[in-house]
Amino acid sequence: MWNRDRRHLLPLAGSIFILVFIGFGLYGGKLTTAVPFQTIRPSSISLSTPSHTSGQHAIPQQGNPPAAAFVVAEHYTEVFSVSTKDKKYFEIDFAGHGAINPNIIPHPVFNKTWILVAQQFNHRAVPNSVWNAELTCNGVFKDGALRCDDSPLILPIASTTGGKCPGKMAYMDWNVGPHDARVFYGPKMPYAIFGSNSLFTCFGQWIQDMRALVDWGLDTYLKQEFHKATELQRPAPYGLIEKNWFVFWDNNEQMYAHYDLGLKRVFAKVDGTGSIGEDLAPLAAASDKGCLAKYVPKSIPGLESIHQATNSLAISLCKRADACVPNDSNTFILTIFHHKTFYYFHSVYEPYVMLFQQKAPFAIHAISKKPIWIHGRGGPGQGKKPQGFPADLARAWNQTEMFYVTSLSWKTQGQKYHGFVDDVMFMSFGIEDSRTAGIDITAGDLLKDMGLC
Repeated sequence: MWNRDRRHLLPLAGSIFILVFIGFGLYGGKLTTAVPFQTIRPSSISLSTPSHTSGQHAIPQQGNPPAAAFVVAEHYTEVFSVSTKDKKYFEIDFAGHGAINPNIIPHPVFNKTWILVAQQFNHRAVPNSVWNAELTCNGVFKDGALRCDDSPLILPIASTTGGKCPGKMAYMDWNVGPHDARVFYGPKMPYAIFGSNSLFTCFGQWIQDMRALVDWGLDTYLKQEFHKATELQRPAPYGLIEKNWFVFWDNNEQMYAHYDLGLKRVFAKVDGTGSIGEDLAPLAAASDKGCLAKYVPKSIPGLESIHQATNSLAISLCKRADACVPNDSNTFILTIFHHKTFYYFHSVYEPYVMLFQQKAPFAIHAISKKPIWIHGRGGPGQGKKPQGFPADLARAWNQTEMFYVTSLSWKTQGQKYHGFVDDVMFMSFGIEDSRTAGIDITAGDLLKDMGLC
């Protein structure tokens, strides 16, 4: 049929494209082999995050216990909002527009105002659409939520071309627009990192000066690196789909990119053209190896994995109120990664904090002993059942609500990359691939139960 009339190819491939990109965008960038519902039973496979006796933390082997027996503090480090009356997270409202994967950064000019960015989602697309965009607006707190104070605009990130998606992945060359942006401050200026068609592989990571994308003010016109979208490179080998990279800065404000985390790290120095130096991770491997093995949860191939998740921040492990002086012995790079599971066609992401040195060799300093629990997250049985979930398994459903942390930032206007443990930060996250939310917490609360390396 395809050979007789190539017009049949476009609708079919377009539909496949949409489905696969939903998979990439919502399930952490890896294709997962589908397993029929009837082949998975509670007696044989966990409904939620299984236990992996990795260091000192553990999640129950047979999934979360019944809600009545579930005690957050036994398995998680819980964080609470410093501003909401019930200490729970707040919704992020893009004026009724569907959005996922949110970001928050302080507005450079307006007090008590934040720049919001998220992936447009569930828009009224034309059939077989391959068009993607990031939404942005100025957000203010109103009626218990962080809301756009006007209708959101499309962040003007230009589409890219690549033509390097091989064979069965060739339909991804049709992609138009950015995916899963991470918006954040560096030491001096704001950036956006996003996924798009690559010059080096099928799908890569690009970086751009955020000041060129929104009404930032006078310093928009200062010539700086990444004024136009620039593709970041990585040490070989490339994967077909690269995503969730983050950049960090050393104690001299030199930029580096961090590509992989698990039982092996990969990171390298980056210049203003996106070019890189050699992989520097082997210099820290001797000290990292034992720490990663001890504190990073083991993963069952195919249905579990480790994913980098957020941008980075620098944090001094002392209080601003005590007039602490940052130095290399008390200041580290902070980021969050996820242990992701995918059982019964439902993803669960458990966030962990990682601290590593801010100078070469950038060895890991500490990792959470237990995952972070955001106060207000739905417990066992409150995870969203996938469409078509069998009725005969409904009573056994005990998965927790899916939260996916995408962004970290300092809450205070004017604060950029560095902070202290008594500063307030935002964590922003998606909920069940359908809602955007955030929580403001004291930074030190993230670090209450860290395993030192």
